[in-house]
Amino acid sequence: MQKHVHLKTAAVEKSTHQEFFNIAISVDCVILGYEEKQLKVLLIKSDLKEFEHLWSLLGDLVMPNEDLEDAPYRVLKERAGLTDVYLEQVNTFGKVDRHPSGRVITTAYYSLINIKSYRLQPDEKELHWHSVNDIETMAFDHKLILDTCLERLQAQVMEQPVVFNLLPEKFSLRELQDLYEAILGTELDRRNFRKRIMLKNWLVDLNQMEEDVPHRPGKLYKLSPQFKKNYYGAREKQAARIAV
Repeated sequence: MQKHVHLKTAAVEKSTHQEFFNIAISVDCVILGYEEKQLKVLLIKSDLKEFEHLWSLLGDLVMPNEDLEDAPYRVLKERAGLTDVYLEQVNTFGKVDRHPSGRVITTAYYSLINIKSYRLQPDEKELHWHSVNDIETMAFDHKLILDTCLERLQAQVMEQPVVFNLLPEKFSLRELQDLYEAILGTELDRRNFRKRIMLKNWLVDLNQMEEDVPHRPGKLYKLSPQFKKNYYGAREKQAARIAV
């Protein structure tokens, strides 16, 4: 004989656990770029009195009628005019006291963009690129979020072709090594780096040389179309679809 199971309604569940349904959800975006041999992050001045004069990541609360995966794209479009940006979800941060207004759990995303293809508008006075090496204190727990995203990037760079959209289409191995050193925060042996990169088969030799450089010109390369299509193509389509 089947045992009868008493089921409660969603309304009863909410009424008996009201405190659990009063937790806010937010998203925070770590937008990284590369300029003047420095890895940089796009930050905005915090608009909370408790964090006056401190910088924060681009973020916002998730709207009541908004899907989580749509929220970061809305934030980037509204606050920085960024569209068609691929975002990778990194981690969720939920310390009880991380937000002074109450319990807020945030999901962090990161993206790599070419700074030269994105120019801040003159009226965006509260939005600036900052070298990640110069950042000591941020609003909320955003320094922890930034460091966590940097650790994710550092774990990926030698195994996946994730960083090539930080460079111009054509680049030298010297420029590529400078970028890797900025990300990893350490000097790399020139010969070992080049050998390891070449074993990946990520690059196409363009049979061209650098011009107008203050050092001995190096050969120019580009990311292999195969990797560009497989790695970046699907991500750009996803970003375009979600950001509509």
